[in-house]
Amino acid sequence: MVTTKGLGDDAEDRALAHLLAHGLKLVERNYRIALGPRRRGGEIDLILRERDGTLVFVEVRKRASIAHGGAAASVGAAKRRSLVLAAQHYLSRLGTAPPCRFDVVAIDGDTLDWLRAAFDAG
Repeated sequence: MVTTKGLGDDAEDRALAHLLAHGLKLVERNYRIALGPRRRGGEIDLILRERDGTLVFVEVRKRASIAHGGAAASVGAAKRRSLVLAAQHYLSRLGTAPPCRFDVVAIDGDTLDWLRAAFDAG
């Protein structure tokens, strides 16, 4: 039986393999924060580091097709805010924040698109 979580995990595995093949190094997977006992704060699917030291926060989205705008279009304003919040929390743990960016790996059907610097924290 195929579950939504299983499909999401498979998409993350595929995205991670693609990014590793392009020279990025995995730092952390599924970094989560909470805003309280009953409120989710945000989750970052993948945190990787580029060869130049840039920290890359990656959201992975999978859709069966490009209907309704596809996977990339599903990363709306609320999702971007929660990603930025989680990234700020992650960066607050570091002594000095390195250069960083937000990427999206959009998987529509069998097509994978890596959108570098898909959005910024502003």
